[in-house]
Amino acid sequence: MMKRIVVKVGSNVLTTDSGKLDITRMSSLVDQIAWMRWHGYEVILVSSGAVACGRRELQIDHHLDTVEQRQLFSAIGQVKLVNLYYDLFREYNIHIGQVLTMKENFLTEEQYRNQQACMEVMLQNGVIPIVNENDTVCVTELMFTDNDELSGLIAQMMKAETLILLSNIDGIFTGNPSDPDAKVIRYVEPDESLEKYIQPSKSSAGRGGMESKYNTARKTADAGIKVIIANGNRPDILRSLLENADDTIHTEFLPKQ
Repeated sequence: MMKRIVVKVGSNVLTTDSGKLDITRMSSLVDQIAWMRWHGYEVILVSSGAVACGRRELQIDHHLDTVEQRQLFSAIGQVKLVNLYYDLFREYNIHIGQVLTMKENFLTEEQYRNQQACMEVMLQNGVIPIVNENDTVCVTELMFTDNDELSGLIAQMMKAETLILLSNIDGIFTGNPSDPDAKVIRYVEPDESLEKYIQPSKSSAGRGGMESKYNTARKTADAGIKVIIANGNRPDILRSLLENADDTIHTEFLPKQ
């Protein structure tokens, strides 16, 4: 029986410091996901990066408000992002399918079941679902907090064994990550609170931050799914987590039984 894993990749992993899409890192992630497929894993990829991708693609010479920017850049960027994934996965003869979703799709049973059935039939036919929020129309209070929240809901919907949240830091630290005395917390027991260690700041490229990852990890682990927070910028991080987790730096939330 194949093990089902949801991998969420944040904007800070997929973009360079200048905000451009990092093709080399995308290619590396695709290489690792292909390796996972060969070793008996079903993978659902929740990928950020559309807005950042679109922002670099189009130069605007007039003012756009925040909502207009998000709609425009996500519409342009999502096309480029998925095309890149398509080309990279095609090298391994792996098919992908795009799933754009909204928070309201999780609020009614019919829409929930339709979305679940869509991804289930994709997985049954060897297609990797690539999921993102539909930012072109999600501009109200019904937006997800960020793709961390979305990935946790997808993991629960699809009854995943593990959720891996890839960010640009190694996990949850006992202090500021820039402090040399701060240590990564390796394992978090069910019902153990780490709130005193969480900084409420947002990431530079996306909407989320460690507070969001912690909240998602806590809720998802409480639902019986193992959650890992790790650094997507580290070489071969997915393979390392799956083959040699004890020697790979990360924070792991143990699932509630």
